[in-house]
Amino acid sequence: MSDKKWKTSIAGIVDGETLIHGYKVTELMDKVNFTAAIWLELKGELPTEKEKAMLDAILISTIDNGMGPPSTTNARNSASAGNPMQAAVAAGVLGIGEYHGGAIEECARLLQMGLSAEKLVEKVLAAGDRIAGFGHKVYKTEDPRAKQIFEKAKKLGFFGEYCELAVKVEQVLEQKKGKKIPVNVDGAIAAVISDMGFDYRLGKGFFLIGRVVGLIAHVFEEWVREKPFRRIPSEEIEYDGTSPRKLPW
Repeated sequence: MSDKKWKTSIAGIVDGETLIHGYKVTELMDKVNFTAAIWLELKGELPTEKEKAMLDAILISTIDNGMGPPSTTNARNSASAGNPMQAAVAAGVLGIGEYHGGAIEECARLLQMGLSAEKLVEKVLAAGDRIAGFGHKVYKTEDPRAKQIFEKAKKLGFFGEYCELAVKVEQVLEQKKGKKIPVNVDGAIAAVISDMGFDYRLGKGFFLIGRVVGLIAHVFEEWVREKPFRRIPSEEIEYDGTSPRKLPW
């Protein structure tokens, strides 16, 4: 038995060849696309055509959502300050958290707890929390991205018990709240990755894989389109602290 302390079953160099879960990277480069390679990294096996198509749709849905989200503004502000690509993208990634990019993981965790829709809703609402993956500031009755993901899942055979549970949660929420709180794109992704057999702890990972592409594009655009040192206009800033005063000595 090896006494080496750093071990991985994911990738390594064997006889001068880089292997990813046993496959030579040179052969993967020739015969496999990037989405299939992502599946291989996360699952340990190559995907079927249907699995690859479903993962494609999920990653595309997370790739960008304009300049408003914290990850994008963080990345562009960092780029504006003169930082290199890796630092600006890292700043963007650090803008991803519980309230931006975290809903996929939390929703998948809730769905994978084994509760009925009624018990799940009751548990979260009793704690005074919102149910991650449901509701949207813009899409009040239906998130078109969620609809597309569910339609894709049905077509490809991945609309299973967790997707059905998510739809049921939406119905229970409407009954309890008296208004529709639609499953959003994060909730749809959470349900589908659960039906595809992924652990909920990979939830943020799916968001990161797609969104990093968008962050790179925004950083580059900031460099080539905007002047350095972006700052908040003074007319949008208000100081509401203590009035001017003298030191006590």
